Amino acid sequence: MKYTTTTGRNITKVLIANRGEIACRVMRTAKKLGVQTVAVYSEADRNSMHVDMADEAYSIGPAPSQQSYLSMEKIIQVAKTSAAQAIHPGYGFLSENMEFAELCKQEGIIFIGPPPSAIRDMGIKSTSKSIMAAAGVPVVEGYHGEDQSDQCLKEHARRIGYPVMIKAVRGGGGKGMRIVRSEQEFQEQLESARREAKKSFNDDAMLIEKFVDTPRHVEVQVFGDHHGNAVYLFERDCSVQRRHQKIIEEAPAPGIKSEVRKKLGEAAVRAAKAVNYVGAGTVEFIMDSKHNFYFMEMNTRLQVEHPVTEMITGTDLVEWQLRIAAGEKIPLSQEEITLQGHAFEARIYAEDPSNNFMPGAGPLVHLSTPRADPSTRIETGVRQGDEVSVHYDPMIAKLVVWAGDRQAALTKLRYSLRQYNINSLHFRLAVEED
Repeated sequence: MKYTTTTGRNITKVLIANRGEIACRVMRTAKKLGVQTVAVYSEADRNSMHVDMADEAYSIGPAPSQQSYLSMEKIIQVAKTSAAQAIHPGYGFLSENMEFAELCKQEGIIFIGPPPSAIRDMGIKSTSKSIMAAAGVPVVEGYHGEDQSDQCLKEHARRIGYPVMIKAVRGGGGKGMRIVRSEQEFQEQLESARREAKKSFNDDAMLIEKFVDTPRHVEVQVFGDHHGNAVYLFERDCSVQRRHQKIIEEAPAPGIKSEVRKKLGEAAVRAAKAVNYVGAGTVEFIMDSKHNFYFMEMNTRLQVEHPVTEMITGTDLVEWQLRIAAGEKIPLSQEEITLQGHAFEARIYAEDPSNNFMPGAGPLVHLSTPRADPSTRIETGVRQGDEVSVHYDPMIAKLVVWAGDRQAALTKLRYSLRQYNINSLHFRLAVEED
């Protein structure tokens, strides 16, 4: 199948600038649509599943991601060599890198993601908050100013009222983030957050926000196209986290009335339109116990947990990404997007539960999974005998289940997790009851 772009070009071949389960996920849809796939791999991934799945594959350097999956020049070179018209960045790595999106544009390669300006505007938390407030999207009370002196930050924390959250302006993945419950501990937590932010992002600028007690992490899937249209595909609840990393996600968010659901979706669409968003994006909100919600950030890419949204809406969001990148309109109008049943996703990690869930690595001696069917998806990037590398994120797969209601879906998730068996010399799958 060919997709003609707004410039009259076709997408007949796509390079996936990623690895593991997301690379395999994108390839499955591309194959379904008759679009050829190009894999890139580091030396550690030479024999991996995504390399075998692709129509062609190219080595891009040593195991450390800085020298391979994060090397923009190498990836652009492979796109040119393979004559791929488009690059799908997956998530992580270069997916939210404005320079990479810009480089693709300069080289005449379609970046399957939003315009570089949207990545820029949403990538800096203080900028995104200002844009959202101006667009009428509710934001948490806070300080996002230029003055980064200890005294100024402390005064704003006092004005906002404890508890407050100190966050790195360029933060992500829970790095450079501290909860401060009283003025006495403010200075110590500020210095700690700055050190971590400097190390992780090479930028120690901070913002202060009111900390929402008993918060829920509720996010809305949005899609925009090149024709000015934007829609929402309902919300996901991602409150079950460890070390600020999501573990179990579900859609729709439980206990939310239809009027709140509509308000959430409409606020997310306003957010997307405020930055002329194109493609798949996620607007993340924090929700309190009274179902008031506040904009947190926007992820300008496909999310790890996108399959739960696909399960409740009957869509293929990667297909939507490819169609929209090629200049087509969003396949469905807002009224045509309906919500059915309930879905859960459990992330499968190579971690050691007996050692505080620290990442593990090594060969997969034994791997057996539940059987996939229309209401059970195994999103994986590994097979029995594969080596799990210490160089990359410990998430190796995802289990996604759907049922008619939340309780039935939860029962199915528990049952399926018990059928998921991983044995390695260095880690095992931990299945915990809630």
